[in-house]
Amino acid sequence: MSQNRRTFIQQASLLAGAFSINSLFNQAHAAALDVANKKRIGMSAAELAADEDYWSIIQQAYTVNPSIINLNNGGVSPAPRVVQEALDRYNKLANEGPSYFMWRVMDMGREPLREKLAELAGCSPEEIAINRNSTEALNTVIYGLHLQKGDEVIGTKQDYPNMINAWKQRSQREGIVYKQISFDFPITDEDAIVNAFEKAITPQTKLLHITHVINWVGQIMPVKKITAMAKQRGIETLVDGAHSFGLLDFKIPDLGCDYFGTSLHKFLSAPVGSGMLWIKKEKIQQVWPLVCNDKPEGEDIRKFETLGTRSFPIEQAIGEAVNFHNAIGPKRKQERIHYLKNYWASAVKEIPGVKIHTSLDPRYSCAICGVTIDGMTPAELDSMLFSKYKIHTVGIVWENISCVRITPHVYTKLKDLDKLIHAIKEIAQKTTKQ
Repeated sequence: MSQNRRTFIQQASLLAGAFSINSLFNQAHAAALDVANKKRIGMSAAELAADEDYWSIIQQAYTVNPSIINLNNGGVSPAPRVVQEALDRYNKLANEGPSYFMWRVMDMGREPLREKLAELAGCSPEEIAINRNSTEALNTVIYGLHLQKGDEVIGTKQDYPNMINAWKQRSQREGIVYKQISFDFPITDEDAIVNAFEKAITPQTKLLHITHVINWVGQIMPVKKITAMAKQRGIETLVDGAHSFGLLDFKIPDLGCDYFGTSLHKFLSAPVGSGMLWIKKEKIQQVWPLVCNDKPEGEDIRKFETLGTRSFPIEQAIGEAVNFHNAIGPKRKQERIHYLKNYWASAVKEIPGVKIHTSLDPRYSCAICGVTIDGMTPAELDSMLFSKYKIHTVGIVWENISCVRITPHVYTKLKDLDKLIHAIKEIAQKTTKQ
């Protein structure tokens, strides 16, 4: 076979995309997972969560560094090997002729990807825009809405800083009123959260900004109840789903919100620099794009994708992450990660001097959990965990929250969580003796 012919066949196979029979996922993992799933027919997601043989198959699909234990998946998650390989192959192809393969070939792959993301989100493809992260998605709505001087937006002090600063910036520049309420987490009374938003509403309130999963400590907010309350009052809702999409088993329209933004490089395990914006179909026309478009008040969701030159390989590799996620199953994935969180948190919560800052009830948390040890700052505990035990976490100090955030993922092994438990116990014992 000639080199030209071989190259053509390789490119044709690649360009068939992640959703073809020749996808990298199908080649590498589909058979093994299919066999594993058939063996476990009849098992509930909760029962499967503790099946270490099953999850060992998932763990092998990741290329984690054995020299560290990564428990900061709340910041950004690693991608499975097939996603890395897809990114590498698309990148190599793009560099064989960038202006051709990017604009005339890979750009055509956005529509199949849009359809698959819409299927995962439970919505129409005409409501999904593909972009680079939650900040870009949510800022599109924050700056794109027709708000006037004196119009009011309500958020919380525990929202993500980029969103808070975006609202503050719009307030400073245009005179909208940005109000923040505050919560002391963990909270297991959903009505208390809803009532706090409701009490802050005035006749000038136009929108509620709701973080689905609080990134600092993992509190799951009662989004459906908040949006239902807001809808009764004619108030729109914007949901920050950076830490919920790809982790919790839900469909976006069921949340009852008007706008939703997320990062795909967190729990979906897509390449770093991938995100998604959802806008209810009838609301698209009233939101201006963050970056210029020839029809800024048009009804086509694609007006939010005129981002200029960006990484087409990153975008196309998202498809393999969707394949991997769907093969596990959203409910199974949620149950497993919650099981892992509770595995370590339940083991340390009774240790003298140790405090858990997140509910262990699956209704109020899933992956993320905050922990502190008396006598240590978050920075000191974070540093000790890594310097002595090579456990990578992150220290959190934000508003009224002060803790170390620990976040496992589907590739996390119980033996690594056992090392975390041992480390916390040992550090607490030494600290309390001083």
